[in-house]
Amino acid sequence: MGTATEHRLARGLHGFLRRTKRDYSAGQERPLEGYLTAVVGFGVYTSAWATAVRLLGRPLPERPAPWDVALTSVAAFRLSRLLSKASVTSPLRAPFTRYVGPQGPAELHEEARSDNGTDTVGELLTCPFCMSVWVVSTLTAGQLIWPRATRTAMGAVAALAGADALQLSYAALVAKAEGHSEDE
Repeated sequence: MGTATEHRLARGLHGFLRRTKRDYSAGQERPLEGYLTAVVGFGVYTSAWATAVRLLGRPLPERPAPWDVALTSVAAFRLSRLLSKASVTSPLRAPFTRYVGPQGPAELHEEARSDNGTDTVGELLTCPFCMSVWVVSTLTAGQLIWPRATRTAMGAVAALAGADALQLSYAALVAKAEGHSEDE
């Protein structure tokens, strides 16, 4: 059992956190506990990768190669959107989100569920910006631990981003051409 001092410290910390949440939220419901859990989870996740890199004795580059930064950027962009917006990955998000409607070609608009404490996970899973932090960390670790396989996978995902851009460009050109032919 804890001492009286430990109980006082725990009560004081709990009170501090409760006041901080109240003062921060300005009367709106904000899932600060969930965000804190996500931050701690991300710290544990990246620490695990860093530990694996160190235990495997993988050298860290003096600086990232510009090509790797560009490839990681494009791959992270596409993979983040695939995980957070694509129709085909909606079953992965479904326990934490609610379908709202379509949002762009082959993408969905979903909202985080606020029931059962899943709102933070739902926000993470529906936000390509939030997802990209995790994806970039994973790709970076992959480049350090399995450089050839990771770069090959990133090349494939980057090619998918290029194919998507071409599909959208083609569709826009067709729509423009059809619009001009109707005006004539």
